Amino acid sequence: MAKDDHDLLELLKEELSFIEQGGYGRSVRTPWKPTSTFEDSLSCINYGLPNRATPCNQCQLIDFVSEEDRMTETPCHHIRLNAEGDSIVDLENADNQHKLEEELKVWLRRKIKEIEDRNKQELSSSESHFCCQS
Repeated sequence: MAKDDHDLLELLKEELSFIEQGGYGRSVRTPWKPTSTFEDSLSCINYGLPNRATPCNQCQLIDFVSEEDRMTETPCHHIRLNAEGDSIVDLENADNQHKLEEELKVWLRRKIKEIEDRNKQELSSSESHFCCQS
């Protein structure tokens, strides 16, 4: 497994775990402040940093963002989560936190499985290539 794949896989798994544990619910300390998907979790390369110190184009999630949305203020909010093309922005604007979290969990599980399947296939391919050489 490539290091980038491993890092991305861990990032997606951690985000899924964060959401499943109620991560985007209202904060006890700041219940008036809405939370922001990805930005308010450790998935964000700028989590806890003032003024977005690191450009979003260096984030591992950027590959899931279409080219035309990569220059937006929060590119990860434009990731298409389902076949209908709903993005985080769309679901946040619809003010449906439950649907957003459910769609995000489905998307995360799908991406995790795709990466794991690809890694298994690559491992199997490299093992068969290695063992069959003489």
